[in-house]
Amino acid sequence: MKAWQLTATTGIDDYVLNEIDTPEPGPGEVRIELKATGLNHLDLWVAQGLPAPKHLPHIAGGDGAGVIDAVGDGVDGLEVGDEVVIDPSLSCGTCPACLSGEIVYCPEFGILGEHHRGTMAEYVVVPAANALPKPTSLAWEVAGSFGLATATAMRMLDRARLRRGETVLIPGIGGGVSSAALLLAVAREARVFVTSRSADKIAWALEQGAEGGFDSAGEFSKEMGAEGGADVVVENVGPATWSQSLRSLRKGGRLAICGATSGPKVELNLPVLWFKQVELIGSSMATHSQFARALHLVSSGEVKAPVDSVFDFENLPEALRRLDSGEQLGKVVVSR
Repeated sequence: MKAWQLTATTGIDDYVLNEIDTPEPGPGEVRIELKATGLNHLDLWVAQGLPAPKHLPHIAGGDGAGVIDAVGDGVDGLEVGDEVVIDPSLSCGTCPACLSGEIVYCPEFGILGEHHRGTMAEYVVVPAANALPKPTSLAWEVAGSFGLATATAMRMLDRARLRRGETVLIPGIGGGVSSAALLLAVAREARVFVTSRSADKIAWALEQGAEGGFDSAGEFSKEMGAEGGADVVVENVGPATWSQSLRSLRKGGRLAICGATSGPKVELNLPVLWFKQVELIGSSMATHSQFARALHLVSSGEVKAPVDSVFDFENLPEALRRLDSGEQLGKVVVSR
């Protein structure tokens, strides 16, 4: 099969298209012929060694959808020819965390494309539990790209306990997780405010139901304060917005964090924490049930999953550069 293999960790140009052996499914696994793969910032970070893959060459890619073309022993409910969506959260399946449904706490928890061979290939093998039936109404480009970002955003809002009528701020609107958080929060009937350096991205957010938008380069915490402050801030930018995100919270507010696209280190003003009695909530990926909920919301049309652009499989580096530019609005997709 053809696969884009990461051969080093100095950047996008380290992805090389090679011909390699097609993997075979083991017991409890299925092999999927991929139709669409959504890109994530994780694919850029892995290419920079943040984190470095355990082994090189490595196949990145967490999102994907396709058609099952081989089934391992012991698989029930899935057959060759089934159209499926891939859940990228992998775990052992047998520990107490997995048996309780909270797979994100599994000692062996991993992400497809980071810790395991991913979807930047013609075929991928995954556990049967990670292959969900694709609704016929769902376009391949959406089915193969919404998952990681939308499920991650859902878990963030769940952990932040966002309730109807509360106010949420989403810095850096336009990327996959931030766009998904906006659409999910609107569906929960929250008041949503966003920030961006792009007037077009703010305009898009307003069209999707946001109540207001602020320039990320300005003092948006003051503007948020004029709106009464935020009950919840969805933060995945990092040091570029961190201080203002904290200041944007009203007393008792919750800051949910899932990423750091502008860097991994921030300064923390401790008095803000105790005087405002705010919560810092880490969140990573999602459980199988949260992924299934996200799939239902997207396939039913209750929550949109915007696609920015679609590239041919052979043009993966160009697609990654589109993602790296920060100009995208929604998901960048590679299609076969």
